[in-house]
Amino acid sequence: MATLTVWKFDTPEGAAAAEDTLLRLQKQQLIKVLDAAVASWPEGAAKPRTKQLHNLAGAGALSGTFWGMLFGLIFLMPLLGAAVGAAAGALGGKMADVGIDDDFIESVKSEVTPGTSALFLLSQDAVVDRVREAFPAGHAQLLQSNLDSAREAKLREIFAE
Repeated sequence: MATLTVWKFDTPEGAAAAEDTLLRLQKQQLIKVLDAAVASWPEGAAKPRTKQLHNLAGAGALSGTFWGMLFGLIFLMPLLGAAVGAAAGALGGKMADVGIDDDFIESVKSEVTPGTSALFLLSQDAVVDRVREAFPAGHAQLLQSNLDSAREAKLREIFAE
């Protein structure tokens, strides 16, 4: 079963700095990273900067379209050229079918604000307590939405189209 987690950091650089921590945790077999992306929102910026973390992505990586649509739904902006608009509305409905619903979107939108950053992580076999301990104390907050096997398969089917 894959888990989609969002780790919010209290600085614009926090999520990007977490990449090294995830690599270390993966070597220790405390998490299996399938795919990851970050959103960094410096103070005064109109919107966050986003990027997919390709060096963390494993064999189960999703396409850039997935991250683009997710960030588009959260921040109303495209990533990697994914169109936001009517297509996003249709895709948003499909994403709700896999557990990425309006509540999840609104929760992330209200937490990731100027001056913060977020690590979006698709993973398996995470020892969550050890992962939480690896991030700087008091600087990372976990928002989580689990995907059971059926929802993960549905998500992959949506983005294979």
